[in-house]
Amino acid sequence: MSVEDPTKFRYPSYVEDIMGDIFSLGFGPFRWVCTSGLPEDLAITDQIALEVMTKLRSRLSAEDSPYSALAVPQLDDNILWIEEADQHKLVVGSQSRILYANAEVRAHLGVAFNEAVEDGRLQSPVVLSRDHHDVSGTDAPWRETSNVSDGSKFTADMAIHNVIGDSFRGATSVSIHNGGGTGWGESTNGGFLLVLDGSPDATRRVKDMLHFDVFNGVARRAWAGNDNAAKYVGDEQHHNATFQLTNAHRVCDGILDDALAADE
Repeated sequence: MSVEDPTKFRYPSYVEDIMGDIFSLGFGPFRWVCTSGLPEDLAITDQIALEVMTKLRSRLSAEDSPYSALAVPQLDDNILWIEEADQHKLVVGSQSRILYANAEVRAHLGVAFNEAVEDGRLQSPVVLSRDHHDVSGTDAPWRETSNVSDGSKFTADMAIHNVIGDSFRGATSVSIHNGGGTGWGESTNGGFLLVLDGSPDATRRVKDMLHFDVFNGVARRAWAGNDNAAKYVGDEQHHNATFQLTNAHRVCDGILDDALAADE
């Protein structure tokens, strides 16, 4: 750990200085599996994903907001990825795909996939999930939550809240496990599966659950003082009248230092 600041790594790191800020924008590895096992079904989902991300990119590009300036480059990377995914022949076994998506992309993808199952474009249900290395699924002070700098990264509350909240909002299954990617005792990981069977209920569950699954972590990061997370929260509050969150208010370190010194 750093001698100057014991809450940080001694050297700049991928997880603390790059991924933490990307997670705070709500972007993380979102997955889906085509249960038909058919490559043509996966190709249809790729096209749906491209259309959803391109539409969102157009909206954000037209806005002049702190969040849009940061989110558009993330969308550009993932649009390029999904455009070229098939030609790289990365599928081994399950007809599945992964890309980095924020809450809006995930929810719109889920709804669009479910509609495609309902109208027969997709021949079998689609299962949604994500990596544990994501916005809100893992508490790991040396990895996923390493840039949560308010001291709470040494607790496992976010992952626990995540699986409980996902279960209430309609996840098909949830899981809580330990040590994913870090070693036993070094992290607590929460995960989910959501089956899209073409039903109206699946659409409801997509909208309720995927939004919480992302913003549970964005809120935690905003409260810890991450600027990117605060920008995403502000953007969501502007566009979504139903979204309610207790906003974080920064306190000058000097005020806290003076108050603590006065108590000594």
